[in-house]
Amino acid sequence: MSFTYEDVGATRENGYCPPGFHSLHVRTRIGEGEEVFRRASHAVVTWEMHRAMGVGIDASADTAAPGVDVTVTLAGMIKAPCRVVWTVDEPRRAGWAYGTLSGHPECGEEAFVVNRTGDGTVWLTITAFSRAAKWYARAGGAATRGLQHAYARRCGVVLRRLCESVAD
Repeated sequence: MSFTYEDVGATRENGYCPPGFHSLHVRTRIGEGEEVFRRASHAVVTWEMHRAMGVGIDASADTAAPGVDVTVTLAGMIKAPCRVVWTVDEPRRAGWAYGTLSGHPECGEEAFVVNRTGDGTVWLTITAFSRAAKWYARAGGAATRGLQHAYARRCGVVLRRLCESVAD
């Protein structure tokens, strides 16, 4: 199965959004310190954050890696097939991005990156570009984009909660 868009890997480029797509950028403070960074990174790359949000995750590997296929199931009904296009694993930055495959309600790419800034603050940044691929996503218009933003904000809330025990 091939990707449903041309600019595969483009979420690596800060602020890039291909013509005809809508961009998303949501940054959430998770906590502070090395342990919070490690915990948050692990939760993101092992799909734990997504599962804790209540979405179904069916992945061809236990951790995100280029080429891993992932199907996200929303509300038990909407299946969204994706493939991991890139990962990052650095001392202060960890995460990945996946791109949409045929059958996904949207067309585009989404990245989930945890980083620890110079002052020790840990952030989750979700960036994406997308456009509707299925009729119901097109019919939803601005409401669909609102749901995408709400989902990204919820990721931050859930990840912060998952990291609370190591922050104390």
